[in-house]
Amino acid sequence: MGLLSWIILGGLAGWLASKVTGKDESMGIIANVIVGVVGAFLGGWLWQMLGGETDASLAEFDLASFLVAFGGAVLLLWVVKMFKRT
Repeated sequence: MGLLSWIILGGLAGWLASKVTGKDESMGIIANVIVGVVGAFLGGWLWQMLGGETDASLAEFDLASFLVAFGGAVLLLWVVKMFKRT
């Protein structure tokens, strides 16, 4: 996946994750992209640790890679929210 694909996938995953977690009002487009890209790395790493596909199929722009990125972004926002409360 190219850099532009990562930005698009990250932006979509980060935006949707911020909507789901209720953080959309406090985040801008740059934050959504960063959360989505970091969430994609986090989700991919966790997916492999749980025994998911380890081949290059998650490196493509498809539904599976979006779901992994979205799940990682939601997890990232949830962890950040936990630490900000204390």
